[in-house]
Amino acid sequence: MTAGGGHAVSRRAALSTPVAMALIAGSTTACAQETRPVAGPTSNILVAYFTRSGNTRVIANQLKRTLDADLFEILPAEPYPEDYQANVDQARRERDAGFEPPLKAEVQNLAAYDTVYLGFPIWGETAPPVIRSFLRKHDLSGKTVRPFITHGGYGQGSSLSVLARRAPGARILDAFVMEADQERRTINLITEWLGSDAGAEANR
Repeated sequence: MTAGGGHAVSRRAALSTPVAMALIAGSTTACAQETRPVAGPTSNILVAYFTRSGNTRVIANQLKRTLDADLFEILPAEPYPEDYQANVDQARRERDAGFEPPLKAEVQNLAAYDTVYLGFPIWGETAPPVIRSFLRKHDLSGKTVRPFITHGGYGQGSSLSVLARRAPGARILDAFVMEADQERRTINLITEWLGSDAGAEANR
């Protein structure tokens, strides 16, 4: 059990879960899909999520299919930079300033949902600023909230504390926490590769 009540899932254990198997099997097609906000409630379960690289979207789509739930993608009004490092830098500035970016859209008829699955990646050891915006705009009092969290190797950080502060009237259950650090790892590997090329050139 990790701080805040979430279950820390090891890389090996995570890969053996049904959700993780769906992540592996469906990553190519699901990441290419564009999720649109639900037109109206068709279920009493809502899956709301924010993603950058698509890992969280794959989990969200699996939850939608398994639970026959409605799906809502949390989007900032102004998209984050596509460049990974620029995105990291902006998210850090927003976190440090306590900035909450405006949302592109809000959930309609939130009162129709009893349970909300809330998904997001960990940015800067906490929930992304846009998740704080979502929680400020949506009153989850009286609802059951089930977080699902992806991270790049450093765990869930203070994200559950953010949920507890921003949704004090909600019943927050243990989180599904999964390491999914492909983007950061790829950047590091490329940097190392380019560094080795530079060293080889210097030794010629």
